[in-house]
Amino acid sequence: MKITRITSHVLSCDMPELLGYSQQYYAKRSAHLVEVQTNEGVTGWGECFGPGNVALANKSIVEKVIQPLIAGDNPMNRDAIWHKVYNLLRDHGQKGMPLQALSGVDIALWDIAGKITGQPIYNLLGGAHRNSVGVYGYGMMLRPESVTELAARFVDEAAEIREAGFAATKMKIGLGPREDAKLAAAVRKGVGEDFDFMADANHAYTTSDAFYVGRALDELGAYWFEEPVAPEDHAGYSELRRSLKINIAGGEAEFNRWGWKALLESRGLDIAQPEVCALGGITEYQRVLSLCHAHFTPVVNHVWGSAIAVAANLQLLAAMPPLPGGLFPREPWLEFDTTENRFRDELLSVPLNIQNQVKTNAGRVAIPDGPGLGVTPDREVIEHYKIC
Repeated sequence: MKITRITSHVLSCDMPELLGYSQQYYAKRSAHLVEVQTNEGVTGWGECFGPGNVALANKSIVEKVIQPLIAGDNPMNRDAIWHKVYNLLRDHGQKGMPLQALSGVDIALWDIAGKITGQPIYNLLGGAHRNSVGVYGYGMMLRPESVTELAARFVDEAAEIREAGFAATKMKIGLGPREDAKLAAAVRKGVGEDFDFMADANHAYTTSDAFYVGRALDELGAYWFEEPVAPEDHAGYSELRRSLKINIAGGEAEFNRWGWKALLESRGLDIAQPEVCALGGITEYQRVLSLCHAHFTPVVNHVWGSAIAVAANLQLLAAMPPLPGGLFPREPWLEFDTTENRFRDELLSVPLNIQNQVKTNAGRVAIPDGPGLGVTPDREVIEHYKIC
């Protein structure tokens, strides 16, 4: 079997309302799917992290740089292909967009391997530790509104997410320390005292401002404080972890085993959040997961994107051993965007229906058990939303 063609499908659509986080507001949703075809008719699907113009740039890397390097290779040689591409691109970027592009290709190769062997990816990774996983719903996105307006909306939205059956919820912050404290108090009011909520700053703060927000979150009993400072600021992460009660989470902006080695050795994370569609795909994710567990750092994957990204993460969460183990371990969660996402809810020929599963299955969703990713994209949907 040989790889014959690699195609990027960049999708885009208007969102029903302007949403944002600490770095920007956005009015469009996008997704970057990767399709790897073979001479025996087996096709694999993957996804590259990165929205908007980043997806357009990554399309060029996938099709113009990576495809010529591996055309004709056996798609089952995933590790050899990974190192071949990484080594030849190393001089041009050990992080960022080259790794995002490689991630989508690598995930597609794992999908092919599962289809060839008739096995779900979790079996190729060693077997399932669970056949379903808890789901937390993130929402409470920022809008260009006053803090008073945002806080009122956050109370209602947080309550709705809990009522929908999710196991926990996550909010966006990053307006400013005092403003964020008010927004976090609103979320706590909305979910009540006996429900986990988390806050994601998307690296908005200096260490001193992050301490102010972190202490407010401590008082509210929040479960984790995500990306409080710049991802490069390992020392800032470590200071916050030593001094705050709240769990410090991060890592979605880190790449490959070498970047993760440095991050974990800095001892700045209570919870690691690798992004499989960015750090190097499933092949490299497995190495990062081993590093996290070697440092006794629990993993809750970062999940953003289409149904392909969700399916890939469900496979990984099924195969993830509990840390530290025992009769009553704290199990990993699936991250789920509760805002409108057509590329998740409409993309597949057989939808995952996560919202319905969460509501009827005590906040949990089943792991797809079909070959590979266990899902099949609808080509008509891809063509409808494809911009290039």
